[in-house]
Amino acid sequence: MDRPRSNRSDIHVVLVDSGPTQPIICSALQRLLPSSCPLPFPSPRPIPQQLTIPPLIRRPRLGRSSSSSALSSSAAPTGAEPADATEARSGRREEYCINLMAMMDEPLYPIAVLIDELKNEDIQLRLNSIRRLSTIARALGEERTRKELIPFLSENNDDEDEVLLAMAEELGVFIPYVGGVEHAHVLLPPLETLCTVEETCVRDKAVESLCRIGAQMKESDIVDWFIPVVKRLAAGEWFTARVSSCGLFHIAYPSAPDQLKTELRTIWGQLCQDDMPMVRRAAASNLGKFAATIEQPHLKTEIMSIFDDLTQDDQDSVRLLAVEGCAALGKLLEPQDCVAHILPVIVNFSQDKSWRVRYMVANQLYELCEAVGPEPTRADLVPAYVRLLRDNEAEVRIAAAGKVTKFCRILSPQLAIQHILPCVKELSSDSSQHVRSALASVIMGMAPVLGKDATIEQLLPIFLSLLKDEFPDVRLNIISKLDQVNQVIGIDLLSQSLLPAIVELAEDRHWRVRLAIIEYIPLLASQLGVGFFDDKLGALCMQWLEDKVLEKINNPHYLYRMTILQAISLLAPVLGAEITCQKLLPVVINSSKDRVPNIKFNVAKVLQSLIPILDQSVVEKTVKPCLVELSEDPDVDVRYFANQALQACDQMMVSS
Repeated sequence: MDRPRSNRSDIHVVLVDSGPTQPIICSALQRLLPSSCPLPFPSPRPIPQQLTIPPLIRRPRLGRSSSSSALSSSAAPTGAEPADATEARSGRREEYCINLMAMMDEPLYPIAVLIDELKNEDIQLRLNSIRRLSTIARALGEERTRKELIPFLSENNDDEDEVLLAMAEELGVFIPYVGGVEHAHVLLPPLETLCTVEETCVRDKAVESLCRIGAQMKESDIVDWFIPVVKRLAAGEWFTARVSSCGLFHIAYPSAPDQLKTELRTIWGQLCQDDMPMVRRAAASNLGKFAATIEQPHLKTEIMSIFDDLTQDDQDSVRLLAVEGCAALGKLLEPQDCVAHILPVIVNFSQDKSWRVRYMVANQLYELCEAVGPEPTRADLVPAYVRLLRDNEAEVRIAAAGKVTKFCRILSPQLAIQHILPCVKELSSDSSQHVRSALASVIMGMAPVLGKDATIEQLLPIFLSLLKDEFPDVRLNIISKLDQVNQVIGIDLLSQSLLPAIVELAEDRHWRVRLAIIEYIPLLASQLGVGFFDDKLGALCMQWLEDKVLEKINNPHYLYRMTILQAISLLAPVLGAEITCQKLLPVVINSSKDRVPNIKFNVAKVLQSLIPILDQSVVEKTVKPCLVELSEDPDVDVRYFANQALQACDQMMVSS
């Protein structure tokens, strides 16, 4: 671009760039030049619908001159030129473009960078830009976001999974940036494409975003835009699209007219019979949500027929997901229909040949019992639960043992004692330590259900056997739930059986058990009361504290000595000035002679923390001389913390 001489009143503009930067340069020139100066071409090329913004190399310096040297004033050469010359000229042109953008609107520069990074080769830059799509959309405005940004995202979805996942998440909250609910349908195409990718987490997030958008759309828009998306995905050639469609039916169905509802139910039935097990799994997993939107007459006929087919699927991965549908459908059906259709399925599932299906039944049995009611539970589900508690697979027994307290709450104490308690006794000596651990974590909750007498006679021996279990987690799970037993049998009886077990655990050969007991002591104190703690546990705690702790200050390893100093800083505020001065302060003062600098500057920090606790005379006679000596130490860190402590001493003197 040639600059006019100072004595010329006209302005000549020569555009030498015909590449992708031309639209931006034209836009900048139209804002920079006077209105009386027309551009030297009929009309600039419009900015393309896609964001063909040139690479933005670096941010220009403020006040940088846009002189003619930034861009050659001569026309482009007709002959070939070296590649490096072409790149240099291109770089100058792009830099000049940046300068123009900075001159016309400096705050928009970061937005241009974000847009440019959407196509950057660096995945981190693309990911950063995708996560700030809302910023780009606010800068572009609602109309340009709909017409440029969303189509750009739709066509550029062949990216790394991390980028696609972030895009799916961002688009789910993009309705305000495209003009509100009226234009929400423009967000469906890019999300529809993301529903077909191979990566499961991307598809799940895209389905979640589609559901969020569909829940806000008008009914007419759902019929015109959302339901066609569901139908296209359900008819997709690749199984990923059909899998994703299963998670959208419960959003589309309520707003559909009767004819479309019939079609959607038919499509759902086809998905439940799809050749691909992954599609049938997705249908079984979403059956409960879809069934909740269907009218009762169709629920009892079509949906229950589909459910029966899923429960008899040859793939155990489909059947185990149908177990979840049992509880969901049971809450939607009338009690008599639930007993007729759901209860037989649960009983059959509890004897399924696949242990994974039986595991799912054991895990969901409490919810299933709530669905069928108390009477069918006592008559049919108690035997099924007993079978699960005695299952051959340890994983099934673990799941069943973890629900024993919840299941007993549904039953009367007599039924629990008659049917469940014998199984609990067997599980307490199970060959799998994980089964015993699962039982120990919930068995205490049975005490309020069975009552005082049954707890003393039946449960207390099981508690004691689990407290002596060789597996540490079993013992710890019992200790952590003692308050539930205390409420039933009382503190006296509990202390007679509990205290020896606690003492024994406190001397366990596993250090993690000893540590856990120490950590559980405050919990035990709150559960068992102050009186019990003072009489029984207080002496034990003091024994731990007096276990030659302070003697560790002479340990050859410096970490032991540092730990003692940290313990002193925590104990001093609790023990008070007298004990601190008699027992703890001499240990700290002696440690100031340590050969390790880390110990010495920790001594300075501990002494600083003791200053508010000790008497002023002790600080002046004992603490301060020690700090003065440390302030002259060769190590710079020791001197620094000693001086910090001395300043604290001086401040205390001034304030007093």
